[in-house]
Amino acid sequence: MSGRMFSGNFTRHIVQTLGKSIALGEYPQGQPLKAEAELCEEFDASRTVLREAVKMLTAKGMLDARPRRGTIVLPESQWNLSDPEILNWLLSRKGSLPIIAEFVDMRLAIEPAAAGLAATKLDDENRENLINSIERMKAAARGEDDHLDADIAFHVGILKASQNRFFWNMRHTIEVALRFSIRITNQRKGVERASVDDHNRILQYILAGDPASAEKEMFDLLYEAKTLLNKNVDQEK
Repeated sequence: MSGRMFSGNFTRHIVQTLGKSIALGEYPQGQPLKAEAELCEEFDASRTVLREAVKMLTAKGMLDARPRRGTIVLPESQWNLSDPEILNWLLSRKGSLPIIAEFVDMRLAIEPAAAGLAATKLDDENRENLINSIERMKAAARGEDDHLDADIAFHVGILKASQNRFFWNMRHTIEVALRFSIRITNQRKGVERASVDDHNRILQYILAGDPASAEKEMFDLLYEAKTLLNKNVDQEK
């Protein structure tokens, strides 16, 4: 094993490198991975470290390791797409727009409902958090904050304010995909950052305890993003 990293860090390095290579198609799906000895030599890793990395990728649904048969790269349909690492790897490859478009469909199913729940379950902590996220977006418009981080903070804040543990569990995945999709939709709209007013309308309905209007405003915001992404997907065909 390379002396430049601790064992755990080196294992993570192999997971990142090998996982991304699989996602980019460098290892064909349904086919055997390279032999263990070859991978050990390639990464300058011990069998113990390599096997731990393979175990982690197996847990993500990307590999299937069995005695006497070797390690097989599983089809993408079996990968855990809610895993932020896998999503990040997939979005790094060319032609990732259809994946982002599918992700927006998922957001359309979750975030409007989360906004509606937030309007009925808002507590003091989440109220302050959402107000701060809008203030961050206003600051970003003045060049005083990062507009992408502020936008993401708002959407993640609504997931938390919904007080639904399953919605909240999606926060890491949503953050990864947002970092890709927001740039694309803003470019398509010809703007550098998301509209503070559009997001503030959602917040005001949440603060007013109006779940139906909060849900509709969030749906409209995301549907616009879906329309813009679909246009980009059509242009790539």
